[in-house]
Amino acid sequence: MNNYQIDNLDKSILNALMENARAPYAELAKRFNVSAGTIHVRVEKMKQAGIMQGTRVTIDAKKLGYDVCCFIGVNLKHARDYPDTIEQLEKFEEVVEAYYTTGNYSIFIKVMTHSIEHLQDVLINKIQTIEAIQSTETLISLQNPIAREVTP
Repeated sequence: MNNYQIDNLDKSILNALMENARAPYAELAKRFNVSAGTIHVRVEKMKQAGIMQGTRVTIDAKKLGYDVCCFIGVNLKHARDYPDTIEQLEKFEEVVEAYYTTGNYSIFIKVMTHSIEHLQDVLINKIQTIEAIQSTETLISLQNPIAREVTP
């Protein structure tokens, strides 16, 4: 069911669940003028199609002491080193996202640390110890004024 086409009701359901993933189907049914069974069927179809992938809790990293967010552009010595490098980066809990990119960098990663000192430690004792990495460039985020999911 990979080619499931969403309609306006599906979009409304997705938007409502993105706002509150725990919203009862009966409440959504009342809001969208359909039966709770219809909501259930639509949600199951979107899950089977891979459009919806579970539910998740959003964590405030700052409240857990992660005060430094940065992005690191990684240049590899050889493109063939990509899979092994990703495997090694995945072992570092501070690396929270990684992207294989075109442009100036082979890999672009998002790193969260408790402090600048912690970031320095991660760079020197973790990331830059990976043999396949030729160089890195670190960009420290000052703010994150826009953070959202795509609109269905």
